[in-house]
Amino acid sequence: MANSMEFDGVLDKMRQELRRGAIVLAVLGQLREEHYGYSLRKALEAQGLPMDEGTLYPLIRRLQTQGLLDSEWRVESNRKKRFYRLNELGRLILTALIDEWQQMNATIQRIVGD
Repeated sequence: MANSMEFDGVLDKMRQELRRGAIVLAVLGQLREEHYGYSLRKALEAQGLPMDEGTLYPLIRRLQTQGLLDSEWRVESNRKKRFYRLNELGRLILTALIDEWQQMNATIQRIVGD
């Protein structure tokens, strides 16, 4: 029988694996509206998906490198901020990923039950 510490450790690792793909989908979905890093983090948190900067900023950079985001530097409140938004390719990818997510979710619901 597993002890509580062993259970908690395994559960934490499994949660991280489960969140990894979901976070990409959530960030893309949130970036249908323009955000800079901090506002994106706060918007995700307000909807129940807290994320630390060490996870969010590398993900944003990767999505931009993959050609899914447009960005621009602007001064707001006397601070220079980089704003991000989905571009056309990003919107197409998001739509395709939402379809994949819904199909996968339906399949998993059939497998694990209600």
